[in-house]
Amino acid sequence: MNNKIIGIILIIAGVALIAWGYNVYDSVGSQFSRTFSGDTPIEAWIGLVGGAVCVVIGVFRVK
Repeated sequence: MNNKIIGIILIIAGVALIAWGYNVYDSVGSQFSRTFSGDTPIEAWIGLVGGAVCVVIGVFRVK
């Protein structure tokens, strides 16, 4: 029971992190930066990758 609650919380946090990372990736400042330097902000990578990891761990906890 406790693992399921932790899993659900991880899935919710992971989805929120992915959404935040995508918003950072898609922001005007980030698009401007990618256009001229080709660099993606580290915050976007942290949100997208960290969110995906949280979702995967959460799914395995719920099972």
